[in-house]
Amino acid sequence: MTLKVSDIGEKELVKYIIANSNEITPDDCAITSLDGNNLISTCDMMIQSRHFPDNMTYHEMGFKSVTANVSDLASMGANPLGFLLSIAIPKDLDLDSFKQIIDGVLSACNYYSIPLIGGDTNEASEIIISGTALGLCDNPLLKDSYNDGDFLAVTGDIGHAALGFNLNDRDNVYVEKALKPIARINEGILIKDAGATSATDITDGLASELYEMKREGFGFMIYEEKLGISEQYKEICEKLGLNYLDLILHVGEDFELLFTIGEDNLDKLNIDYNIIGKVNRSNKVELTLENSIVVEIKNKGYEHYVSE
Repeated sequence: MTLKVSDIGEKELVKYIIANSNEITPDDCAITSLDGNNLISTCDMMIQSRHFPDNMTYHEMGFKSVTANVSDLASMGANPLGFLLSIAIPKDLDLDSFKQIIDGVLSACNYYSIPLIGGDTNEASEIIISGTALGLCDNPLLKDSYNDGDFLAVTGDIGHAALGFNLNDRDNVYVEKALKPIARINEGILIKDAGATSATDITDGLASELYEMKREGFGFMIYEEKLGISEQYKEICEKLGLNYLDLILHVGEDFELLFTIGEDNLDKLNIDYNIIGKVNRSNKVELTLENSIVVEIKNKGYEHYVSE
């Protein structure tokens, strides 16, 4: 039987690419030594039918395309240097709609202090926006460089975007997070300077990111009571027939930073953050529920190519 890409999914495809290239950094960004510093580079492609909800404006599409790339820089603790934009659009797209996308891109570049320095345009059957972000960092944070006993923490609230994708009212904190995500670029720099041991951004879901961070012999224990799940969040999920833990663990699109840090450096963190668990030597990714029952978390998150 001939295997199709949908049989193995995006993460396995990426593993194949990395295994066949000695130059790729298996992390959120590429790291290239440059005159005593490190050039940090990343790229992210967004396709209208897969990444942009129907209620997202063209301006928000442009803004999000920059945010997705800058969020990767943030996870390394990098300072933004420049942004490249490649965009493919249908030939019958209204000119005003195109201008709104570009206005969104430029607004985001201004917000993150990352200049638009070039790119490319092309034609496609739907809107495709591919960005490349460049940054500089003297000592970039990696995903898996934590120590046993480190605290596991996140910036901001998680699961809000996942719920927002299921709501229609735009005047809502959850929908706001889904349609207008913000990359934690300043927080990433402060986390690195405070002595964090590792970091990544939450794009494919908390569970998926924890498994991406995991290295052999180490594990994580997180606690439901520390995830900051409000009663309102639970009530909305119940009305919609959604499992609130499934949204928080397996959907993503929060663009918050998930990081580890030793106890001795906690007092150096000058940002808002929530400690949600700890690094251990269990070789498992586990969750302690509010009723004290411990369950192993499945390695599941959003993944391209895989049919639902």
